[in-house]
Amino acid sequence: MPRSKKFRRARLIVMLLAVLLVAGLAGGGWWAVDTVRSSFPQVSGTVKVPGMSAPVDVVRDDKGIPQLYADTDADLFRAQGYVQAQDRFWEMDVRRHITSGRLAEMFGSSAVENDSFLRTMGWRQVAQKEWDTQLSEDTKRNLTAYTEGVNAWLAEHPGGAGASLEYALLGAVNSGYKPEKWDPVDSVAWLKAMAWSLSGNMQEEIDRSLLTQNFSAEQIAQLYPDYPYDRNGTIVKTGKLGADGTYTPGEGVTAPAPAGSTTPASSSQARAVTEQLLGDLSDKVGALPQLLGPNGQGIGSNSWVVAGTNTTTGRPMLANDPHLGPGMPSIWYQMGLHCRSASKACTYDVAGYTFSGMPGVVIGHNKDIAWGFTNLGADVTDLYLEKVTGPDTYLLDGKDTKFNVRKETIKVAGGEDRTITVRTTQDGMPMISDQSSEEQKVGSNAPAGNAAPDRATGYGVALRWTALVPGKTMDAVFKLDRATDFASFRGAAQDFAVPAQNLIYADTKGNIGYQAPGLIPVRGKGDGRYPAPGWDSAYAWNANYLPFKSLPYAYNPPEGYIVTANQAVVDETYKPMLTKDWEYGTRAKAITDQIQAKLKNGGKISLDDMQSMQLENTSVLAKDLVPLLLQVKIDDPYVREAQDLLKNWNYHQDADSAAAAYYNGVWRALLTLAFGQKFPADLRVEGDCLLVRQKRDNTLPDDALGGAAQAVTECGTRKPSLAQPDGGDRWTEVVRQQLTDPKSPWWDYIDSNHQQQHGLNNLLAEALKDARQDLTSRLGKDISTWSWGRLHQLTLQEPTLGSDDSSIASPAIRKLLNRGPFKVSGGSAAVNASGWNAAAGYDVDWIPSMRMIVNLDDFDASRWINVGGASGHAFHANYNDQTELWSKGELLPWAYTKDAVTKSGKNTLTLTAG
Repeated sequence: MPRSKKFRRARLIVMLLAVLLVAGLAGGGWWAVDTVRSSFPQVSGTVKVPGMSAPVDVVRDDKGIPQLYADTDADLFRAQGYVQAQDRFWEMDVRRHITSGRLAEMFGSSAVENDSFLRTMGWRQVAQKEWDTQLSEDTKRNLTAYTEGVNAWLAEHPGGAGASLEYALLGAVNSGYKPEKWDPVDSVAWLKAMAWSLSGNMQEEIDRSLLTQNFSAEQIAQLYPDYPYDRNGTIVKTGKLGADGTYTPGEGVTAPAPAGSTTPASSSQARAVTEQLLGDLSDKVGALPQLLGPNGQGIGSNSWVVAGTNTTTGRPMLANDPHLGPGMPSIWYQMGLHCRSASKACTYDVAGYTFSGMPGVVIGHNKDIAWGFTNLGADVTDLYLEKVTGPDTYLLDGKDTKFNVRKETIKVAGGEDRTITVRTTQDGMPMISDQSSEEQKVGSNAPAGNAAPDRATGYGVALRWTALVPGKTMDAVFKLDRATDFASFRGAAQDFAVPAQNLIYADTKGNIGYQAPGLIPVRGKGDGRYPAPGWDSAYAWNANYLPFKSLPYAYNPPEGYIVTANQAVVDETYKPMLTKDWEYGTRAKAITDQIQAKLKNGGKISLDDMQSMQLENTSVLAKDLVPLLLQVKIDDPYVREAQDLLKNWNYHQDADSAAAAYYNGVWRALLTLAFGQKFPADLRVEGDCLLVRQKRDNTLPDDALGGAAQAVTECGTRKPSLAQPDGGDRWTEVVRQQLTDPKSPWWDYIDSNHQQQHGLNNLLAEALKDARQDLTSRLGKDISTWSWGRLHQLTLQEPTLGSDDSSIASPAIRKLLNRGPFKVSGGSAAVNASGWNAAAGYDVDWIPSMRMIVNLDDFDASRWINVGGASGHAFHANYNDQTELWSKGELLPWAYTKDAVTKSGKNTLTLTAG
């Protein structure tokens, strides 16, 4: 029998036996276990790896976390590539197919639209340009060594044979697939996926434009309120820009300032964007594989650093927990990269978190400094409405201008190749509304205002995004890993182009600091909140970006701490615009309040204090809303029984809390009644069907749906991950402001009898009733059995074969690869940010993807945890052995020094020259 047929048959057998294992059928389990285990990596003994100049030791602890010891940088990164491939090659392979727009080669026709969208943006081409023109020779050497290590492992698993269970499962339906060799650009391209999910306000641009179907500019402004500078402050006290543009820091950390105001784009311009066009675009964005979480919605993270003057050790402490979408295996990969002795040939001694498929350490510490990231939230994406005048022309300043046009061929497993046409403007903006050559004419029914040109052959949407500009972020990763002080830390940050992040800093000498890095656009007209008119060059970005010397930073502020949790970096006296769409600072204020409480009367902060702060799950808005809910007179004892749960509630969203469950049910009902009912279908979750007026007049409903008013059923079309109102930090601020006006038109709603009702008190009564019914249907009539964790559950899904959207998976396969559900504490606007989308349900869709606390006095006393585990192999002991600990808020000891690593080591593998 030909070798390939043997492999196909073997893969099918593995799949069937594994299914038997999960099903628990007698006679198949033992063989399934043996077969699945054969794909597990070798973790002890000796392996020959071509290219090694000297042996490299790989020491793994009981959680499978590897610490590598080498004599040269090249050997260190060669070993990193080999070891990551051992644990995570399937994940690496999928990731590179996503970033290059080649998923259809693995998964068939269901991935063609995703590939078309990504090919149009050209992530892989940009990464190739970075390799060709931007990256340093040192970075290229490290990437090349890493690539050699990956390919050394792949040579041991030709065609993916025995590589992992996923290849066996895929082989049963796509027997022709064989993973190709790794390429250095595969690693660089992953940064584009990272940037995409942390790219700012593109989804908000789309949503605001779609809201113009129903609402006035004033009403939309109420749904996107000004940032509360007075209440929640800023990361740093705003400094000054000198005549040469150099930023000089202010003295303090936070700086309350008057709330700013924004001026929305003209309604004629906003309404020139068609419902059909942007609704379709939103669907395309939502359909992309969400490796880091849904783009632009609820993105958040926490980090803070406390100076030694305020800690029990006398040295700084630094905490970080990035909030990203959950997945299986974990998004992050824990690792240590150590030179046995420092020399010109070997310059690394770093440990922390990185991504599989990417060398170096992204977040962590070396022997001198520690650093953490949160998303800056800078507005680095703009949508441009383009007037398309022909198949290859668009209007610019009154003249027809040629698109740059290229063809892309998408290979489709089990199907015919698909060729698409990609159009980009002269300044490099891809027409992302073009999903294929069949979709060249878009927006043919666009309702254009007087400010827009005649529609002719339609409108399209182009994307301007900093990540499509070749940059040096990969250089920055290696520079961070080697930084020794604040100056070299800032030097690394200067190369960190995308995604724009808040970088916090601490060192062993007792210094703390902050730096805002990244490419920040300088706009002509417009502020980035609505799609801009592409036919007017006055709205284009300037050729140069905001210089690094102008970006805010802080060093040893007098308060002795710095908090970054996606709040505003600076107030509005800082004139270069970073964004108009900050997160609203709820988490940042909660963290700051905890720090200040600990420091009151000369107190000091301990490592345990830092850990407990990460687990703070109070619902801040509940402190305002619950007293109002308890004042509502409820006659129905069935509803009043649930209302009584809120009496004496401490506002903590613990997994075992019945009050937290009911409160969040009421919160969800309130959002639906006050806002969701009024939203257009392309913002509401798919399947959410409402009776609405057949004709809308851009006002809120003002009478019953009945009588002379003609009503139709209108069902939502949004993917659950992007539906609104999602209940995140922005909605906390929206409701907080509207609560000051009990007669606000937002409190008008349609009750269950399709009758128009008015007023806050009536709406709260309706929300209490609706939540009682909702939770009864989900949790049962007996409220003593209710708990937040029964509603608020986390499922860790493998994003391809394990996804609910996978066309080639099955419930049995999902059971093989996915883990959960897990009952978790926390909430969307809490420090313990286990986020959920209130428009879609209660399931967790954002999490603290890892947690770490670094002790600059004793690195071996530091702590860390991952949401899953080190291994990417289903059924491996380290596949998700950290999840239960993570869900309980526990952290693991983080060994760093050689003695500590040796003491905690369980297995040692030596990689020798091949």
